[in-house]
Amino acid sequence: MASHLPPRPTPQQHQADAGGMAADDHHHGPRGLMRWLLTTNHKEIGTLYLIFSLTMFFIGGIFAMVVRAELFQPGLQLVQPEFFNQMTTMHGLIMVFGAVMPAFVGLANWMVPLQIGAPDMALPRLNNFSFWLLPVAFALLLSTLVMPGGAPNFGWTFYAPLSTTYAPPSTTFFIFSLHLAGISSILGAINIIATILNLRTPSMRMMDMPLFVWTWLITAFLLIAVMPVLAGVITMMLLDINFGTSFFNAAGGGDPVLFQHLFWFFGHPEVYIMILPAFGIVSVIIPTFARKRLFGYASMVYATASIAILSFLVWAHHMFVVGLPLVAELFFMYSTMLIAVPTGVKVFNWITTLFRGSLTFEPPMLFALAFVVLFTIGGFSGLMLAISPADFQYHDTYFVVAHFHYVLVPGAVFAIMAAVYYWLPKWTGHYPHTRLSQWHFWLSVIGVNLTFFPMHFAGLAGMPRRIPDYALQFADFNMITSIGAFMFGASQLLFVAVVVLCVRGGEKAPAKAWDGAEDLEWTVPSPAPLHTFETPPHFEPHRH
Repeated sequence: MASHLPPRPTPQQHQADAGGMAADDHHHGPRGLMRWLLTTNHKEIGTLYLIFSLTMFFIGGIFAMVVRAELFQPGLQLVQPEFFNQMTTMHGLIMVFGAVMPAFVGLANWMVPLQIGAPDMALPRLNNFSFWLLPVAFALLLSTLVMPGGAPNFGWTFYAPLSTTYAPPSTTFFIFSLHLAGISSILGAINIIATILNLRTPSMRMMDMPLFVWTWLITAFLLIAVMPVLAGVITMMLLDINFGTSFFNAAGGGDPVLFQHLFWFFGHPEVYIMILPAFGIVSVIIPTFARKRLFGYASMVYATASIAILSFLVWAHHMFVVGLPLVAELFFMYSTMLIAVPTGVKVFNWITTLFRGSLTFEPPMLFALAFVVLFTIGGFSGLMLAISPADFQYHDTYFVVAHFHYVLVPGAVFAIMAAVYYWLPKWTGHYPHTRLSQWHFWLSVIGVNLTFFPMHFAGLAGMPRRIPDYALQFADFNMITSIGAFMFGASQLLFVAVVVLCVRGGEKAPAKAWDGAEDLEWTVPSPAPLHTFETPPHFEPHRH
């Protein structure tokens, strides 16, 4: 029977140090393009995920730039309303399913085996398969732009009957694309769970694992729980569109509100799928640059698990205006507010870790601190949205757009950038360019706040979402927002420059690249060799 583990090096190639780590850096198998197509190595697959995610980030960003260019002034300047709707929809779909989620999976592929002392992921061939589903899925989604009737134009939440009765013919391809992306997510999650539960080095207990590993373990269970719900709802859409069923068609005895219940039962845990790994990243970076142990490690683990469980009980807070019974409005209002408690525990623990720490402000720390401050702003506007009578006013305005972008851009995206800056020395053997990194950080922070903060006020003043034209009183807010968006978008070119320069050279990084870093990945040489931990490393618990 063929082994699915990476091929073992020959005795001549294999030089293990006292920690049991292989210094072998030879690739066994095909070279060139076929090597990347067929690779089962977790580091190479992690790299593929990250490159794919960055590509999608820029494509989704270009779509957002079209939206903001149109909204720069009142009136219709650049695109037709129909194409504007395609841009808002494709931007949301690509950023959620094509940029943020694959970036976190790429980080998990690279770092989880290194952080738990595993030689590779538990199921390397499945790992390869789950990655290659994604380029196929998103090629299919992007191809809808040139199909008759255009791309999906009904918003990233694809509410029925907009996405069934009134949708363009390309919707069937969109459904198939989401099915492929969902299969990829489920297979990736199974692999991460199997790896964490089975391949930890024997001296590492569950409560010794780095927070990034813990948050990904919990996220993987969330993925397995909710992706089948998404698969179910889009299959029902497929049947409504092509086979004459009426799940969501009121004229045939169905109910469009049923779609919203099913979608948000998937969609709200999905929001936490995109933020829990970010909590893990920040919980690893802040102790490193504060040169202190993470305050309240166990409470952080329990808080993460609490958030995951509560995320299944709050879905209808997206639906306060559909005519829910009063008892349901109250239940979902209070359960939503309850999520603020474990989230508050996390913020308190991060701040307490910083208190009296020996702080330095390298690029990963800058992004982690910006995450804590700006994500908290997103959390407060979320509490406002949780108040159901007030939500009648906020619903479907730019206030909601401001809220979820504060959670997802300075939240998920800044955490991904913090992680890239933090682990680049381990991946490439070089430190990121300090001055360019700082420029990238400050332009990003200013750009994000210029973009999304004015949206709160435009929304409170009554500006609706997903419109290509608007009343004159919103002109100033929109102009500021569009300037901020172009600033933020352009500054991401600096991020690419930093990564490319780091890959090509720069200041050499030692095995332990950051002074306060304590996790297992910092015992491996920089850059990390292709095969690590051929024999389980000895792990000294240091958390308690």
